[in-house]
Amino acid sequence: MDSSFTEEKKQMNLPLTGGDMENESEKDTDQNAETAEISEPPEHVLQADASAEKATKGSDTDLEAEDPEKAFRSIRGAELYLEACRLVEVVPVSYFIQNLDKPYINLNHHGLGPKGVKAIAIALVSNTTTTHLELEDNCILAEGAICLAEMLRENSSLQVLNISNNHLDTPGAEAITSLLLDNVSCLHTLQLSGNNFGEEAAPYFAEALMSNYQVKKLDLSHNEFHEKGGQLLGQMLASNTKLEILDLSWNHLKRKGAVGLSVGLRVNDALKILNLSWNGIGNEGALALGEALKVNNVLVHLDISNNQINNEGAKRLCRGLGVNGNLKILKMVNNPLTVEGATALVMSVRKNAKSMMEEINISNVLVNENFIKLLDGVYRMRPELDVIYDEVEGCISKIPKQHPNPMKLIQNYLKAHNLQLWDFFREIDKDGNMKIPVATFRRAMMQQSRIPLDRVQIGELVHNLDRNRTGFVDYSHLKEQKTAQKLEEGETEEENKEEP
Repeated sequence: MDSSFTEEKKQMNLPLTGGDMENESEKDTDQNAETAEISEPPEHVLQADASAEKATKGSDTDLEAEDPEKAFRSIRGAELYLEACRLVEVVPVSYFIQNLDKPYINLNHHGLGPKGVKAIAIALVSNTTTTHLELEDNCILAEGAICLAEMLRENSSLQVLNISNNHLDTPGAEAITSLLLDNVSCLHTLQLSGNNFGEEAAPYFAEALMSNYQVKKLDLSHNEFHEKGGQLLGQMLASNTKLEILDLSWNHLKRKGAVGLSVGLRVNDALKILNLSWNGIGNEGALALGEALKVNNVLVHLDISNNQINNEGAKRLCRGLGVNGNLKILKMVNNPLTVEGATALVMSVRKNAKSMMEEINISNVLVNENFIKLLDGVYRMRPELDVIYDEVEGCISKIPKQHPNPMKLIQNYLKAHNLQLWDFFREIDKDGNMKIPVATFRRAMMQQSRIPLDRVQIGELVHNLDRNRTGFVDYSHLKEQKTAQKLEEGETEEENKEEP
């Protein structure tokens, strides 16, 4: 425990944890023993003390008789933070003071340092409104991480914490994982990217996450776990039952690390999104993941971009894709693939009747006209599938095929049938929540016959309707237009009635 953090808590009547109280009790005993050895005070001092005791007896303002918890409740929020800043000798952050009562506080890139974050931790111990705290790039070091961990043991509202790029190193990892191991915080999302966690830190994370049942989203990207760390985290995946999103990109996991993770992935029944990009896992890693995908029925999103996987590796991965019935998104950007590897990926989905694949991203691969014909055939069977590739060989020198603007075709159809865009989307949106999953939208557009659109046109339409790649076509903004139109129509009818 950080003794200086405990000292600041004590000075402000902050409720101490069990360990703090034991330490303070030992200190008091030592101090009493020393006092007993000092000579008895003069008689007039004793008389003065007796008079003071008489004067204050029964007083409502006797602070010594007051409950420490009540004393702490009297100083909160901005006042508590300012007092903490005074004690640790740092300049208060005005933005923090102004947003203490808000659910979201962003203090990224504020140059807080260990002392600055210590003051913030003290202020947040009793905070009940802030649920999301951003502290990226503040050089808080291990000392700051220890203070935050102590705060999180008592705070009951913070659920999302970002402390990426803060030079936490192994001691910082130990502090955070100790918190996770004890399952005492309310955190469900934790971002720890770029904190110099190496092989030495991996055992702490593996042990803590094996039994943690609260964290659902964890970002450990841009660290240095290497192969040994990957193997340890693979053991963690075999036991963890809550983690749904894990980012391990840029961690030098290499082949053995990927193999270790794949072993854990075989029996994991919780992880839905896994990012292993930029780890140099190669064909051996692709093979291991393929074997894991044969039996894993939970993972829906896998990113293995920039991993030195060639055509042979893609074919090995296809062994899993050919039988998997859950994976929806596969990202393999910037791997040394050719049209041969691309064809293998598409064919594995085509042959798998159980496949739920919606996106294969191989955006750096140059394909040919035979691949396009294959894709058109697959698209008729699986209209929800979107394969993102680079260019088509030979089309650069040719005049590209012109496709009529799909949005204009839709608008012309609606105008001819006296319909509105709102009506068009509502017919597709079976749930009525004004957000249509892209895969559902693709399938509906391919299956309808009123407005003939091909694969390229539907792809262009989706790109325009989901520019931020959220995975949904959101048409909620059209509701206001529909309401305004109804009002206008109502006013027109009233005017027509009033005319003689």
